[in-house]
Amino acid sequence: MMSLSILVLFLVIMLMGVPIAVAMGVSAGMVIWWHDLPLSVLAQRMTNALDSTPLLAVPMFIFAASLFNASGITGHLFDLVRLMVGRIRGGLGQVSVLTSLIFSGMSGAALADIGALGGTQMRLMREQGYRDEFAAGITMASATIGPIFPPSIPLIIFASAAEISAVKLLVAGVIPGLLITIMLMVQIAIMARLQNLPRDTIETSRRLIARKAFVAAPALCAPLILIAGLVSGLFGPTEVAGITVLYALFLGSVVYRQLTVRAVIDAARETVHSTASVLFIVGAAALFAWVLTIDQVPMIATDLLLALSANPIVLLLIVNGLLLVVGMFMESIAAILILAPILTPALLAAGVDPIQLGVVVVLNLMIGLLTPPVGMSLYMVSIVGKMPLHRVIAGAVPFLVPLMLALLLITLVPAVSLWLPGVFLG
Repeated sequence: MMSLSILVLFLVIMLMGVPIAVAMGVSAGMVIWWHDLPLSVLAQRMTNALDSTPLLAVPMFIFAASLFNASGITGHLFDLVRLMVGRIRGGLGQVSVLTSLIFSGMSGAALADIGALGGTQMRLMREQGYRDEFAAGITMASATIGPIFPPSIPLIIFASAAEISAVKLLVAGVIPGLLITIMLMVQIAIMARLQNLPRDTIETSRRLIARKAFVAAPALCAPLILIAGLVSGLFGPTEVAGITVLYALFLGSVVYRQLTVRAVIDAARETVHSTASVLFIVGAAALFAWVLTIDQVPMIATDLLLALSANPIVLLLIVNGLLLVVGMFMESIAAILILAPILTPALLAAGVDPIQLGVVVVLNLMIGLLTPPVGMSLYMVSIVGKMPLHRVIAGAVPFLVPLMLALLLITLVPAVSLWLPGVFLG
């Protein structure tokens, strides 16, 4: 009864245009009051959800990404990759994917990727004759690498919600992130051949590449340091996040000398704003999920899923279908926090490794960023690229194919996500 009440209230409040975090918090609060539960639960559950060491990594990774942007590091990375692969047909598309892969090792968020790189990428593609739809599509698709490749913020949040190792889950994202990169690059190569996409007009030579590689080398070390710290087992996500912030400050102020005090203050202000939004969603979603839990929804979901099939692959495919639909209508962090406690017990009972499940859940919801009506990447690219939304959606459609193929491989082949943490972390 409680579950039905909270879901109906949540949908009604959402349809009124209220932000999703507010809708979750208000609906949970009303149900708690209506069923004569102690109102102190509101503060207690929200506070407990935020009292998590892995979640400390979230604001620090957001801060590090802002510092990297303010230091001009993203520009150096983009220029280097452009010199290396821009001259091939469809080269700027490949540049977009590879730059997103490198930047993902610093940001961990899709929207941060689009904000840092999207404007430059789309402007250059327009200048060189690419269709706006292609530019928008590859900008959004390549941004999905960030939430899969460490230091993925959604993976950290899933680990916290499902109570599993954040370090293992982050390391598990390395190979899937590389797989998505390869899939997107193959898609671009096929489209370049079929559509006769242009080559980059940039002049390049070995000397120019070597010079730019020397300039960008300190920035390229950032994701390597992060991954090395994780796989070595010396650091957890929070420690790695702190080191990444210090390294970003060092690069910006000492190596590149573009980071001013004003820029640091602006980055800190942006971090506070972004972190407040994320943590408010975390607290509200935790309260919402608690109401579902005390009404035994996870147990009901477990019985229902296991009644459908005891085969872990079949259950993962069912969950894929569910999450792809959820991703169309719900913000990804809220969806993770609500669904992780519900789905994890059922899939564990069927023999699915929780690390693989975490990667599958997050990738599903990141694909949701490219689908209407709630896909945030669509709106972000529409703003950055100054394009009408219907053209942005049209541009996203072809790139759903490689993303879905990558999702299918990660679902059907557990080793894609489990091999690396198994080798390094046991």
